[in-house]
Amino acid sequence: MSLDTRPVPPADAAARRAVKPVVCYPVETLPVPDMDRLFAVRETLTKIDEVIVPPREGKAFSVPKGHFFRIASIEGPQVGDLNLWNAHDLNERFFSGKTRALHATHITTGNRLWSNLPNLRPMATITHDTLGWYGFDEYGGGVHDVIGTRCDPYTHRLLSGGDYHHCCHSNLCGALSEARGITMKEAEPYVHDVLNVFMCTGFTHDTHQYFMKASPVRPGDFLEMFAEIDLLGGLSACPGGDCSSEHSSDTAACHPLKVEVFRPDMALLADWPFPERNAYRGRP
Repeated sequence: MSLDTRPVPPADAAARRAVKPVVCYPVETLPVPDMDRLFAVRETLTKIDEVIVPPREGKAFSVPKGHFFRIASIEGPQVGDLNLWNAHDLNERFFSGKTRALHATHITTGNRLWSNLPNLRPMATITHDTLGWYGFDEYGGGVHDVIGTRCDPYTHRLLSGGDYHHCCHSNLCGALSEARGITMKEAEPYVHDVLNVFMCTGFTHDTHQYFMKASPVRPGDFLEMFAEIDLLGGLSACPGGDCSSEHSSDTAACHPLKVEVFRPDMALLADWPFPERNAYRGRP
């Protein structure tokens, strides 16, 4: 008896493969921000706060609606895992999957970070990206991905059998715990899939596996966003450093990240269309 269970291609296999793809979410009707106006508003910024995220640790920060924030490299190549929450309702948080579906696997200036269902509204709009020049390299790698999840101690134990506590998941739990005065276990359900800031990733051409490579970020580079709602942010300085080889370890060279918060001339935003929660109210 043959044990070969490989399926036999059907006679029309080639024709099935040749079907042209269709974009899942045509975005011609997607509301877009007035980027020219935001570019003008950002010329009026005044810095009001700063948070330093130590290597292999996480910190929280707050950004009022209508303000801007920057995540900056300051000492060496370093990637960061970003969570965003509605500052008044932790149940509304960043939805990386829908952001990926509406924009792309890697996001940059003009793209928005969308919140989870049933809210589905822009939480932040990217207004400046000093790595916007990178595009996609010969390996298919790009910067600022919404593909990956976050390094976590559960997967680390699954793959290695050991415990590692500085994973970005744990760092974000700790940041939220400290910011809200709750326990790590209480914070954990609110920690979610991330924007991998500065991380260079893609899928291999042969096996289609998720890969990472050395980030092109250098001191002075930053990713800037405009807060569309009142935000609580959490940022982890990944224990993988620039993610050139190690993902979760104490051996990779790691550096701090800086978060800066800026207030613009709010008069210029007097009639800005700050988004309400999604209007869909469910089946009757």
